[in-house]
Amino acid sequence: MKIRALIVDDELLARARVKKMLADEPEIEIAGECANGAEAISFIQKHRPDLVFLDVQMPEVSGFDVLRELSPNGWPPAVIFVTAHDQHALEAFEVHALDYLLKPFKQARFRQALQRARQKLNAQDAKGQNERFQEWLVAQEQTAYPSRITVKSGEHTVFVEVHEVDYIEAAANYAILHAGATNHILRETLTNLEAKLSPKRFLRVNRSAIVNLERIKAIQPATRGDHVVLLKNGKELTLTRGVRAIQQRLELL
Repeated sequence: MKIRALIVDDELLARARVKKMLADEPEIEIAGECANGAEAISFIQKHRPDLVFLDVQMPEVSGFDVLRELSPNGWPPAVIFVTAHDQHALEAFEVHALDYLLKPFKQARFRQALQRARQKLNAQDAKGQNERFQEWLVAQEQTAYPSRITVKSGEHTVFVEVHEVDYIEAAANYAILHAGATNHILRETLTNLEAKLSPKRFLRVNRSAIVNLERIKAIQPATRGDHVVLLKNGKELTLTRGVRAIQQRLELL
């Protein structure tokens, strides 16, 4: 039985290199190629490949974000990370990746990774691998991102539930949390907040705003080819990121 493989990398030449190496492996069938993390999530959920060659560093949705976005009830494939950077090697093996290929790799090293994939898939170890993967996903959601944001004002401390936030607006070195009819001023930059919030639920739509994806009502065209994000509360925010990428993120909610 052939192993169905997906190639995910934002660089066309990198995808072509993996594809060329797989051409000499008759038992591997290329199921598809994806140029970004959002496409990869959609493809994996729809087509269920056996093996994924996954780039770590991609714009907007990284390789690790792809794994986090997959539902705990989903079907994670075997993963071989492919990257030009080695600082994520430890985390790759913590999520039970089969191997970690550091660019530029040679055919012999590539075949070694493939052999590991064959052994893993042929041994029908998918159940144990899936269980470990699900445990990692749950742990990531519980420990990586807070469920509340702490706002201090003088002697008072307010805890804002993350799911209640509509959007966050930058104001110099401060941030304004808009949650329903209430606004909270937070002494923190938008960049720092972005790193703390789950990319599964929040997205930076421009330099000055982060939006709760569940609060988006529509994406509408504006003047000169631009677009705006319309929130359910009627607020409009300028969109400077790719429209298609955000549409794909919304489809995954």
